[in-house]
Amino acid sequence: MPRLQDKTAIVTGSTSGIGLGTAKLFAKEGAKVVVCGRRKENGEAVVREIREAGGEAFYQFVDLTKEDTIEELFKATEEKYGKIDILINNASNVGLPDGKVDEVSMKMFDDIIETDLRGTFYMIKTVLPYMTKNHSGSIVNIGSMASLGGDLGATAYACAKSGVDMLTQHVALQYGKQGIRCNCVRPGLIVTPQNEPHIPDAVKKIFLNNICVERYGCPEDIGYLCLYLASDEASYVTGQCMTVDGGMNTHVPTVGEFKNLGARTW
Repeated sequence: MPRLQDKTAIVTGSTSGIGLGTAKLFAKEGAKVVVCGRRKENGEAVVREIREAGGEAFYQFVDLTKEDTIEELFKATEEKYGKIDILINNASNVGLPDGKVDEVSMKMFDDIIETDLRGTFYMIKTVLPYMTKNHSGSIVNIGSMASLGGDLGATAYACAKSGVDMLTQHVALQYGKQGIRCNCVRPGLIVTPQNEPHIPDAVKKIFLNNICVERYGCPEDIGYLCLYLASDEASYVTGQCMTVDGGMNTHVPTVGEFKNLGARTW
């Protein structure tokens, strides 16, 4: 039997990238999938692809900065499928300008917090009544390895994703006894058809030199962990923040440089 048979799953930001890969995988595993995001044409194309492969899906517009669209998303899902079993909070606004603390304007900071943290918070807040009613649900937040340490830029983004980590643990603790699990997946460098043209070769080289395996990540690498966490197989797994980065954060930060020198770490 497919791993998500008879389950209804909402995957935000599923019009491209990680969300698209996850939505297609969930549909393949038997879930009724709600494809949602701001790009209607892209979303409807994903729905067609899922249906042509024998899956079940529909598209719903949602903007994480517009509370009414979030409320309508859950209402429309319950009206069509009768319940909500899974929520994948994947949508975020990584394209916003960001930088060092003195470079980030308050508007930049507020815009990133609004989409990547506040939007995730309101998604969870709004879905909880639907899940508690059924005493069942799995929420998976897509965080980032940016929350694991300081960096030379992306300050607001890292702060937002760090907030998602803590939000995950609070939801897991507060609603676990009501049958709701909440986990977080932190992707490393995930190369997609949409972002690959914008990733400089120098950046790819730096990452690949520090990754423990022989390739970059792809959307399915995140999708398969989301699949496990969303399924009944993970019924004893909650409150966890799991990093999927090819092992980049498993070693001391000087490994890449010493590797270039052909030497072992000092």
